[in-house]
Amino acid sequence: MIEEKILQVNNLKKHFSMGRNRQLQAVNDVSFFVKKGETFGLVGESGCGKSTIGRTIMGLYDRTDGEVLYDGADVHGLDNQGKFAFYRSMQMIFQDPYASLNPRSTVKEVIAEPMEVHGLFKSKKERQERVYQLLEEVGLNRDHADRYPHEFSGGQRQRIGIARALALEPDFIIADEPISALDVSVQAQVVNLLKELQQEKGLTFLFIAHDLSMVKQISDRIGVMYLGNLVELTRSEKLYDNPLHPYTQALLSAIPIPDPDLEESRERIILEGELPSPINPPSGCVFRTRCPMAMEVCSQVIPTWQEVEQDHFVACHLYDETVVKE
Repeated sequence: MIEEKILQVNNLKKHFSMGRNRQLQAVNDVSFFVKKGETFGLVGESGCGKSTIGRTIMGLYDRTDGEVLYDGADVHGLDNQGKFAFYRSMQMIFQDPYASLNPRSTVKEVIAEPMEVHGLFKSKKERQERVYQLLEEVGLNRDHADRYPHEFSGGQRQRIGIARALALEPDFIIADEPISALDVSVQAQVVNLLKELQQEKGLTFLFIAHDLSMVKQISDRIGVMYLGNLVELTRSEKLYDNPLHPYTQALLSAIPIPDPDLEESRERIILEGELPSPINPPSGCVFRTRCPMAMEVCSQVIPTWQEVEQDHFVACHLYDETVVKE
């Protein structure tokens, strides 16, 4: 059975003009696809470009180059009617649940607004009933509908953001760091909620985060980003069992193990140096200035994206048979 690719990102670039002929290279030549019904995790440290990818897919940013295909259609080439249909099918959960909610609107108004814009349900009463239903689906109740965002905790506000994203009954949701501003116990609750909603509604997720341990709990496949580049991509369990790229290995070594003996005995990979600027990235491999395994070729040649083993892709000279290692 062939699995349908609902989203395809091909050679995507997003650069921001910084004046005086300077360009901030937020995303560089990134390609991946997302299969219908799966959760694709996108991880990396702050500033690596993962949120920029999410916003460019949504059309909130114009692309610099490359293409974003959703159900075979180029997102950045849609006319107004096409965009209207696209935004009903794809929704976004933002990182800051407070900043993404209108403080002057009640929860009921926040959730009902997209339904009104898209002409869903014939009457105000029907939309109101749908709002109540959505609140209950995300673990809140109808009594919360007449309150304002500032009256809720961070976890509750994020549940409201999820309810708003579900209001149009989308097929695809981009979750842009939806748990980073929440307490650890609340993070687990939100992740479990998203998994339940996915099973109930057959949703597809692009889950953007910097916490690898939490991404593992929800993702089927994971892409690892560094300084605007995708450096490794494979199935979740394979990434954790056999990380290939030195950057992925360093990220995984930083995840605490809930066993004092194992935690004390394992080796932690400490990356030296500062994260380079995306305005002036290093030549060759962008990770070479912090890589403990860097070779001379790394400063001269950009590593190619290759499939080292089945469904396990990496961009690193350590696995390039054409490179003569000194």
